Amino acid sequence: MTKKIKFSIIIPAHNEEKYIGKCLDSIVAASKGYTNQVEIIVVLNRCTDKTEEIANSYHCITLRNEDKNLSKIRNAGAAIANGEIIITIDADTQMSEDLLTNVEQLLASGNYIGGGANGKFERMSLGIVVSALLLIVPLLFKYGAISVGIFWCYKKDFIAINGFNENMLMAEDADFAKRLKDYGKRSSKKWGTIKNGMTTSCRRFDTYGDWGLLKNPKVILAYLNGSDQNYANKTYYDNQER
Repeated sequence: MTKKIKFSIIIPAHNEEKYIGKCLDSIVAASKGYTNQVEIIVVLNRCTDKTEEIANSYHCITLRNEDKNLSKIRNAGAAIANGEIIITIDADTQMSEDLLTNVEQLLASGNYIGGGANGKFERMSLGIVVSALLLIVPLLFKYGAISVGIFWCYKKDFIAINGFNENMLMAEDADFAKRLKDYGKRSSKKWGTIKNGMTTSCRRFDTYGDWGLLKNPKVILAYLNGSDQNYANKTYYDNQER
């Protein structure tokens, strides 16, 4: 008897041939205890490289999307998900080997509405630390204490809060986290953070420098605004080094 799908892992991907292989390898490693219970959905967003070929080689479910809107991209993946639990991860991020186990345990406890993960960059420097804080601190004041990077929750709760806010073009992840956290409070459930749950690339720092946010504080304002399409395109959707 075929086991039911437990996890639907959604990856938005715009020309990610340099990174998505490592992401998929990490999911395969984390899925070892869940044979036939994990589906990977790669949302191919305006891809012109080998992202689709790589995704197919890992037997991922793929669909195409043309939106310059990460909320719509992720929601499109969630709409076809068969799993009981939704997990989102970026293509340049790798999940820890025990992440799926931790997610299952936290949700099964009944104490958590869902949550995020923290982790590390592939390399660190003083500039990266300062740049990260310059972005995190203002978002903390606006959205409260949350964790981003990887999100996890039951699909029924994802649907209940209408997924990602499609009016948000930047910081849509922080907005999602706040709404899910607030939704959980209604039933006395907590926001969970999986420690050391991920490793993410430094591609933006590699391109623009580790002190990039200090030199261009307008990026911080754009994240706080969240809905400026022109700026979002310039700093994110038309920029693979995001």
